[in-house]
Formats: sequence, structure tokens, C-alpha cells
Amino acid sequence: MKLLKIVLTSLAFASALAAQTITVAAAANLKYALTDIAKEFSKESGIDVKIITGASGKLTQQIMSGAPYDAFLSADVEYPAKLAQGGFTTTPSQVYAYGSLVLWSDTGADLSKGVAVVADPNVKKIAVANPKTAPYGIEAMNAMKYYKVADAATPKIITAESISQVGAYVTTKAVDVGFMAKSIVLAPDMKNVGKWVEVDDKAYNTIDQAMVGLKNGSPENQIAAKKFLRYMSSPKAIAILKASGYGLPAKK
Repeated sequence: MKLLKIVLTSLAFASALAAQTITVAAAANLKYALTDIAKEFSKESGIDVKIITGASGKLTQQIMSGAPYDAFLSADVEYPAKLAQGGFTTTPSQVYAYGSLVLWSDTGADLSKGVAVVADPNVKKIAVANPKTAPYGIEAMNAMKYYKVADAATPKIITAESISQVGAYVTTKAVDVGFMAKSIVLAPDMKNVGKWVEVDDKAYNTIDQAMVGLKNGSPENQIAAKKFLRYMSSPKAIAILKASGYGLPAKK
């Protein structure tokens, strides 16, 4: 009976481990890349990953309000720092990737003009992720200021909740152009949609994206989340991030 009890206990423990799921809050630009990374992580660890995407600022607000997320991958370093200062984190903030900004159109806008096209009278609507909550939106505004077209563009701007909504506006032709993360236009689902050009990185601040573990989940999930964050530096994760157009931190 003792042996049977030990076996049953071991099986129950193994089953519990196999069924473990962590919830990762992630900036919308990671939608495709992180899905692929999570699949590889799950294969190797047996830990499932549920991904919630959105604007980094909105996700930060949710975390501070008690949302049961186990890790947070932001599109900047400021929001993770804010969470650390508030005592919400279990790990130091770490930059995992550098994002790139592109201008995307599915309406035939003349992208050979680069960012200056937003001032073209033929461009009536421009999608930008909300600069109040989305780091890519902040840098889109900075790029337009750099090229001195912000004043001409402002009346045409359609503010999106996140990069994901910018994508929806572009792919449905609701706007003429949209400022987008390079990682989205390179995704298999999107790479044949419309045309895009990279925005010169001198026109905007470096989009350094940082991650942290969170205290809102269970102690077991906190441990699993740390494993996932370490996996973000693994060869497989790095290969996926590179293929998705991200720059990567230099190895220490």
C-alpha cells in the first residue's frame, strides 16, 4: 500500500508539473515572435505559456491593479522600472531586444518618400499607437518631429490602442499608412501585406525592450516565470528574435 501511495503521489506531482501554466504579459509588438518562443519553451520545460498582449502602459496599469501575470515583457525600460520601484517584481529589469520602427501601407502610398509621405495631401489618415501607453507610438511621434512633418501629420493621426490595432487599421485599409514594429511586418501572416520601409533609427530613440518577473502569481509560477525569462536568452529564442527583426543586447 505504501508503494502504491508513493507511486500515486509521484504521478499526481508529475501531472501537476505538466499542467503548470504561466501567464506572460507582453507588448503587442511581440505577438508573433513570443508565440514561437513560448512553443519552444513549452516543449523543453513542460510549462505552458499563456500570452496576453497589449500596450505596455496598459499592461503596467493592469499589473499594478493586481492582474495575475507572472512575467512582463515591455516595449521599453521605463515601465518595468516603474513596476520595480513599486515593489511588483521578482527579478531585475533586463533588456532582451531592441525594436525597429517601420512605416507600412496597403493602399499604395508612396513610401519612397519615407516618413515625409505623411505630409503628402494624398495621405489622409495615419495610424499611430497611443503615445501615452505605447512606446512605439512615442517613437513614431519623435520620427515625425525629426523630419519636421509632425504639424502636417497631426490632424490626420488616428490613435490606436496598441501596435496590434495599428496593424488592423493598415490591413483593412482604414488608414493610408501606419507606424509599425518591424517584428509585425516580418511575421508570416503579414509579410505579403502591402509595402513597408524602415524608419531611419537616427530619427527616434532606441527602443530598448525590457522584461521582469512579477509577484502577482503563485510562488510556483514565480519560479517558472524566472525559467521563461532565462529562456529568452537561449539560442532558440535569440534565433527567433533575430528572424523577427529585433536587435539583440551584446553578450556579457
